[in-house]
Amino acid sequence: MRVLPVQTTGTPLPDSQTDLPPVIRRAEVVAFALISLLLITVVAVLFLAKAFFLPVVAAFIVGTMLSPAAGFLERHRIPRAVAAVLIVCAVGAGVAFIVGLISSPLMEWRNRLPELGSLLREKLHVFDRPLALWQELQTMLGGSDAFSSTTFQMPKFEWVQPAVEFLSPTFTEFLLFFATLVLFIASWRDLRRALIMNFTGHDSRLRTLRILNAIEEQLGGYLLTVTMINFGVGAATGLICAITGMPNPAGLGALAATLNFFPIIGPVAMFVILSVVGVVAFPTIGTGLIASLAFVGLTFIEGHFVTPTIIGRRLELNALAVFMALAFWTWLWGPMGGFLSSPLLIVALILKEHLWPPNSPNLPAD
Repeated sequence: MRVLPVQTTGTPLPDSQTDLPPVIRRAEVVAFALISLLLITVVAVLFLAKAFFLPVVAAFIVGTMLSPAAGFLERHRIPRAVAAVLIVCAVGAGVAFIVGLISSPLMEWRNRLPELGSLLREKLHVFDRPLALWQELQTMLGGSDAFSSTTFQMPKFEWVQPAVEFLSPTFTEFLLFFATLVLFIASWRDLRRALIMNFTGHDSRLRTLRILNAIEEQLGGYLLTVTMINFGVGAATGLICAITGMPNPAGLGALAATLNFFPIIGPVAMFVILSVVGVVAFPTIGTGLIASLAFVGLTFIEGHFVTPTIIGRRLELNALAVFMALAFWTWLWGPMGGFLSSPLLIVALILKEHLWPPNSPNLPAD
């Protein structure tokens, strides 16, 4: 008597190879690990060799931004090397002028730090009653009463000199930046040609040419547009300070224009500076906060209407991507990294668009 095999119920195996579930292969894991190690190594090298890479990368980015101006001068019979020197001298003179406007009030206020600290401490006594109520509320709720016996003290100003040293690059970095900038602008045309001819295929050369043209056009337009917007913000801030009676409105306007080159961080720092200056300069806190509150309205209009309307026509920058790039490059290279964060993000987006073009079908709308 033959015994028939018992049939068990279950999910049948797929017939074709394409129906198999996805399997993570060892080669994919190894490739991911190698790419992760490469990224970690690159970040570590950029961080440890900041004194070299920061001025060089900044010179490359700024030089690419200023290359259209050099091309304009070259079309008007001015040699490329002479045009590079003229452009760098003009930029340096403009930076020196702005630094002169800012440094004069800073030196004056730096010499008056003890006096200004006592004035600010007297103005902030208005918050003694709310702080006492808060301590009483904590005591009633059974919280810690550790701050009840302490009095308000102004923070010490020992951080001023280390902060200035952190914000100010060394003379060697300045020299490396300007030398690289002049040489880069003077030889950018030859560098473009050499980079394009380095590829053998016609398609590769054409793609490289398109990438370089897009980077030069977008960075040049970005620098011109942002500079005009920031100068407008600086002029409006100076006008606000003059109307409200703030001390040295020209210096505060120049500082606002400079800090506005740093997304998110710059306007916040300028608001704090205007608030402190206003509280110290005016007899009441409400009067001293008029300029800072007007600056908040100005930056709101600039950030939500002016800049998106002008730059949004040229570039589509995601707010989260801008913030993450700002946080990463500021952590890596300090304030100058924050200045370079948006241009580096633009370069990355251009490379992604040309090297990995979107070929997926459009998704339906939500």
